[in-house]
Amino acid sequence: MSLRVYNTLTRTKDVFETVTPGKVGMYLCGPTVYASPHIGHMVGPIIFDTIKRYLTFKGYHVTWVVNITDVDDKLIDAAKQRGKKMDELAAEHTDEYLDLLKALGIDTIDNFPKATEHMGEIVSMITKLIDNGHAYAADGNVWFDVTKDADYGKLSGQKSDESSGSRDLEGSGKRNPADFALWKASKSGQEGEAFPEPAWDSPWGKGRPGWHIECSAMSMKYLGETFDIHGGGMDLKFPHHENELAQSECCSGKPFARYWLHNGLTTFNTKKVSRSDLVKDTEEARQLREMLNLKGLLQRLGPELIRYLILSTHYRRPINFGDDVIESTKKGLSAFHRLFERAQRLGVPMDDAQPDIDIASRNLIDTAAGDYVRALLALKMKWLEVMDDDFNTAGAIAAMHEIVGAVNGYIDQTKLETTKTEQGIAAVAAGVATIRKLGRMLGLFIKLPDAGGADDSLTPKLMELLIHLRKELRAAKNFALADQLRAKLTDIGVTLEDRPDGTVWRKG
Repeated sequence: MSLRVYNTLTRTKDVFETVTPGKVGMYLCGPTVYASPHIGHMVGPIIFDTIKRYLTFKGYHVTWVVNITDVDDKLIDAAKQRGKKMDELAAEHTDEYLDLLKALGIDTIDNFPKATEHMGEIVSMITKLIDNGHAYAADGNVWFDVTKDADYGKLSGQKSDESSGSRDLEGSGKRNPADFALWKASKSGQEGEAFPEPAWDSPWGKGRPGWHIECSAMSMKYLGETFDIHGGGMDLKFPHHENELAQSECCSGKPFARYWLHNGLTTFNTKKVSRSDLVKDTEEARQLREMLNLKGLLQRLGPELIRYLILSTHYRRPINFGDDVIESTKKGLSAFHRLFERAQRLGVPMDDAQPDIDIASRNLIDTAAGDYVRALLALKMKWLEVMDDDFNTAGAIAAMHEIVGAVNGYIDQTKLETTKTEQGIAAVAAGVATIRKLGRMLGLFIKLPDAGGADDSLTPKLMELLIHLRKELRAAKNFALADQLRAKLTDIGVTLEDRPDGTVWRKG
């Protein structure tokens, strides 16, 4: 089946055909670095990192660009409030953002252009829009004239910002409320300013770019006037992406992005959480910031669980970080880790060189494991089909759970933990290698936990003592205290599993 993606521009699932055969140009709107990143800033990067991994698997050479907005009204205001220069605050939060991307295993981004480093491209683009009649200068500002673009609104279906009708236009130089800023005249110049607003020279006087023009200039510089995928959150569809699309196509006279992909917003216990919710100075906003604090979530949940949680929902749907969802996600992810531990106890090699079911089937299809092999081949095909259907990672993870069930069922049916036949272990190894190969395309199972979950030489010894103590308590029929010990271990993230051959432990 051909890859199909839901295109916000056409409102349909379109067959994926690139501008240049075999190559993909992909742009994702990055953060405005005026505050520390929260989990919402990582939803897009995790999704599009997965998209790039899958497109690479399909044979495309993908160039992925994520911008850094390091000049903006919010950033200027935040710098003044903190008594810092804008570039210092921007650098601080940019470093935070990059560190958190690394912590989450998002390492496939090719370029991180910054707005302040592309003033030449921005001024050049604005000049061209003025020259061709799509923009006008007034009082040191430059505005895009939406009335000159007959296609304005084709992405979002919205022609103007509904809240803009009541805005006071006096002194702004705007001709109508829907026109948006390409260049903003500098407001600095007051004597004695400790932290004057940053400004750059331009044909219209000193000033700074508007938000939308930054993304157009940077994406077109690195990916060309027409590229393949433009991504971002649903909240950016209007006005940001609508304005990007309008100014870019009016400047070049060519289609801008062929496919517009919008990911769902972050929710907490089904309450939608937007950027504006998180920056409000209210008690509720402070509580939300604490709940969705990215560093805190990483420490509490770990990077793999966060990634698994996000990918367990289709990217166009809201991503819920509710407590119930987190607990359900832990159970779902642990099913894979339990299988990996079970396979290791059987002596299955866990290195990346192990052949998956496609390769192993050549030797196993005509053996007693034939039905099992055919089932795994069908499930792998199912995985590929759902990923080809608009990058359905939720369906892909569901297919991987079916593979887990098939491998566990095969171990049970063949009593492999007792017989440990060479052929049986090879069949299990192929199943585990298949799960890991498919998982790596989602950015999962890149690094397996140490056997037994050990962090150092002391941890397993302490766990051995606790397991022995619990065994003694049970033998003495002190079940209440034994259960209490197990519950306390669960509270700190350690799970005990009683098996016929003894009790094992793991994290999570």
